[in-house]
Amino acid sequence: MREFLVSRRANVTPRQAGIPDFGGERRVPGLRREEVAMLAGVSLDYYTRLERGNIRGASQSVLGAIARALQLNDAEHEYLFDLARTAPAAAARKPRPAPESVRTSVQRVLDSMTLPAIVHNANQDLVAANLMGRALYAPMFDTEGTPNVARFIFLDPRAQDFYVDWAQARRVTAAMMRLEAGRDPLNRQLTTLIGELSTRSPQFREDWAGHDVHEHRTGVKTFRHPEVGPIAVAFDVFGMPGEAGLMIVTYSPPPNTDSADKFALLASWAATTQHHERPLSVPLSD
Repeated sequence: MREFLVSRRANVTPRQAGIPDFGGERRVPGLRREEVAMLAGVSLDYYTRLERGNIRGASQSVLGAIARALQLNDAEHEYLFDLARTAPAAAARKPRPAPESVRTSVQRVLDSMTLPAIVHNANQDLVAANLMGRALYAPMFDTEGTPNVARFIFLDPRAQDFYVDWAQARRVTAAMMRLEAGRDPLNRQLTTLIGELSTRSPQFREDWAGHDVHEHRTGVKTFRHPEVGPIAVAFDVFGMPGEAGLMIVTYSPPPNTDSADKFALLASWAATTQHHERPLSVPLSD
C-alpha cells in the first residue's frame, strides 16, 4: 500500500490537482501528504496512517476520496480497493489455484474461430489456443511446458525481437501482474512467478518498481513474426463467466491492410505446420 500510494502521489503535480504554486523548492516530485489529505477531505494524520499501510476500517467513501485526489484511473482505483479489501481478510481465505485448462466445449469454440484466439489465466499461463493462436504466438509455443507470457517477455531473448515495442510489452505485463496480485494476494503461483522474475530479470525489477497497474481489455499490438514479418493486430479480451481468472483474447487485423494479407500467409503456414498441434493441457470434460 505504502509504495503504491507514494508512487501515485508522485505522479500528480500541484497544477494538475488545482493547487496554487507559490514558488519555492519542493522536496517531493508530486503532491505532499498534506495536499493529498486536503484534497481528500481527511486529516494529515489519518492519511499518513493509510499511506503507511494502516488501512483497517477505511471506508469506501474515504478510499474513493483518496482515489479522486490522486487522480487514479479505473485499474488503479480497483487496485487500491483490492489492497484495502484483502489486507484484513487474507488470513481467513484459502488459496485458490489458477485454472490450468478449459472445458472441452470452450476448446471447440476456439477451434471454430478463424481468427487467432488464446486463453490465459491470472498467472499469464496460456492454457488454451486455437491453431491460429498458436501460429501467431509461435515463438512462445516453442518452449517446454505450459507457455507463460511473462516468462517469455522477461526471460526469453527472442521476445525483444518478437514484440516491436518490447519496453511497452514489459511494462504492461508487469502492471497486469500487479493488478492480479492485488486481487488475489494468496495466489501462490503468481507470487512464485513474481519472485522468479525479480531474481532473474533486471528489467522486471525495474518495471515492477514502478507500481503501475493495468487492465488489459482492448488495443493494438505489433509483432515481428518470424514467418510473416511485422504484423499489426487489434486485440479484445473477454472474461469467461464461471471460470474465475480465465480470459479469452482474440486478434484481428484491420481490413485491406498489409497485416490482413499477412494473416492469410499465417493461416496457410499454420495449416501446414504440425508443430502447433501440441496440446497445452488436458481439457476438462463438460
